[in-house]
Amino acid sequence: MTQTAIVTGAGSGIGAATARAFLEAGYNVALLGRREAPLQDTAQGHERALCLPTDVTDDAAVDAAFDKAAARFGRIDVLFNNAGTNTPGRPIDEIGVDEWRQVIDVNLTGAFLCARAAFRHMRAQDPQGGRIINNGSISAHVPRPGSVPYTASKHAISGLTKTLSLDGRRFNIACGQVDIGNALTDMAARMVEGVPQADGAIKAEPVMKAGDVARAVVHMASLPLDTNIQTMTIMASAMPYIGRG
Repeated sequence: MTQTAIVTGAGSGIGAATARAFLEAGYNVALLGRREAPLQDTAQGHERALCLPTDVTDDAAVDAAFDKAAARFGRIDVLFNNAGTNTPGRPIDEIGVDEWRQVIDVNLTGAFLCARAAFRHMRAQDPQGGRIINNGSISAHVPRPGSVPYTASKHAISGLTKTLSLDGRRFNIACGQVDIGNALTDMAARMVEGVPQADGAIKAEPVMKAGDVARAVVHMASLPLDTNIQTMTIMASAMPYIGRG
């Protein structure tokens, strides 16, 4: 039976690369994102792709999108909970409350809503079960300077992942997290130009290809449900993560 994956934030960056990788691996793929045109660019007319423009912060829209994916493909086997945003790096007293709320709404509430919808389908379908893979970040372990909203959201994702792993056991739902460091996407393009370091310096950092992350996510998804990669850290080998500070 052909498995079905849902990828959020599928219109660009890691989400787009991962959606394509799932298609190449033979999955049905539902692509979620705010705007239809980038989703169509990712799907490239593939017969096993379903584009579902969705605001992940809207609970009704999320539930409707997951219902459409399940109706089209019969079941939901994998969710890559990837949609995210950030705000320019600044000390906390220079960050607006509206910026904080936007990051938390997309990165955390959006992940909660999508995990909730996926869990509902995975619990009810026959055979029961599935896998949720949350996109964390190396910021779930160590922060960058001036990153309070983003770092707080990614620490919260770690808690979401662990709780879903526990709650999902009796329903054959596995949950893992991929913590990514310096994949070359539009969001991370500034890395090659120079970003603040813990000592106050501005330095360029090594980056890696988004496609390498995508292959890692598909590998996590390909495991049998009695086996789980709880947390995977994938990063540019020479980036300042080990030894950061």
